[in-house]
Amino acid sequence: MELNSQIKTALADPDKKILLMTHIVLGYPSLETNRRVIDQMVNNGVDLIEMQIPFSEPMADGPVIVKANQEAIERGITVHQCLDFARSITEAYSIPFLFMTYYNILFKFGVEEFLKEAKAAGIKGFIIADLPPEEGEDFFELSREYDIAPILIFAPTSTPERMRELTRHSRGFIYCTARKGVTGKQTDFDAGFNDYMRTCRENTDLPLAVGFGISCREDVTFLTGKADIAVIGTKTIKIAEEKGIDAVGPFIAGLR
Repeated sequence: MELNSQIKTALADPDKKILLMTHIVLGYPSLETNRRVIDQMVNNGVDLIEMQIPFSEPMADGPVIVKANQEAIERGITVHQCLDFARSITEAYSIPFLFMTYYNILFKFGVEEFLKEAKAAGIKGFIIADLPPEEGEDFFELSREYDIAPILIFAPTSTPERMRELTRHSRGFIYCTARKGVTGKQTDFDAGFNDYMRTCRENTDLPLAVGFGISCREDVTFLTGKADIAVIGTKTIKIAEEKGIDAVGPFIAGLR
């Protein structure tokens, strides 16, 4: 089943007013830890998971995720290991898994070869944080060929015209950053945010995911009815670091 259909099926569940997507950095602190964290997440109600392939210059990420990328690279994580891990995870769990990374990873690996391998590994979508549609013609064409959804990003600075252009290249859902800047910093929602979400809704027919600074049940409750998916990234990494892996599940279970 392709990503958009899986999201629509999940949203049809009357017990789920909003979906949850979480973020992990592959290889941080180890793939075995990643596996245990994913198990905690899935068994406590997460609907989608984005798995970040570490990159040396993750420009969209805040200090916690930057550190995780750096340490994973220092410990020797490879793209091939990430692909092999993805294959084992998608065989074990039925929810959609996505790759999040930066374009140089695909460029160095070979874009078509990477998409081919990702398809074989069961990946449903890609978030390539630094790839605008004007510079990714091959990627977008190949993503259609291999039926892997490209997820593009709306920001509070995006104009309606830009949103419509991004939608034209997107499938699955749109990732809406809750604010300007990088991941990790707490987001303060205000009337301007409501206007932003209304503009997003008016300029795409795809489901909307909201991330950057989403960290508690109150945030998820606020987004319910405004977005379709709440994205929790930095917070789960901090919880695993500070309280241990077994604390991730109860945190996820308490988000909605």
